[in-house]
Amino acid sequence: MTDQQLLQLYRSSGQNVYAGILLQRYSLLLFGVCMKYLKQEEEAKDAVQQVLIKALHELGKYEVTYVKSWLYTIARNYCLMELRKTKRLQHTDDIERLPGHDHDPLAEKLERHQQEQLMAWVEQALQQLQEPQRQCVTLFYLQKKSYQQIADLTGHSLMQVKSAIQNGKRNIKIWVDKQRQHHAS
Repeated sequence: MTDQQLLQLYRSSGQNVYAGILLQRYSLLLFGVCMKYLKQEEEAKDAVQQVLIKALHELGKYEVTYVKSWLYTIARNYCLMELRKTKRLQHTDDIERLPGHDHDPLAEKLERHQQEQLMAWVEQALQQLQEPQRQCVTLFYLQKKSYQQIADLTGHSLMQVKSAIQNGKRNIKIWVDKQRQHHAS
């Protein structure tokens, strides 16, 4: 599942398991960030745990779109606070000299633009699908209906529903890949 799908499942169900899966994906990245700042493995491991707890708590409060950059920011800020608390960082000038302090707003903006473009292509691809595929894909991925619920709503058999979802997903991927190739050239 994509980050966005897990976020949507977490928001709609409120079950921490989806947030846990999502956050766990980035634990190695968080460990790397914390090691850059804190330089000590045990301290970095502890920091990762604290960052994950904070992220889980805040995930329900904020509308997070780009999980990776959001987590990076939380980890960086947490580490900077720890360095300040232990007097290893005393001046804001020290921040610029830290390794990994290459926060690039332009790169984040580009990543956001690419995600937005991808979502637009997926929406366009969805409109290109034949009706049974579009209906089943929409019900399954966007409305989070089960195969059985979709079969009940549409009157299709379970096999027809599974086939429509599988073929619709494949057709969306093909359409999006063509758009990527077209825009890359």
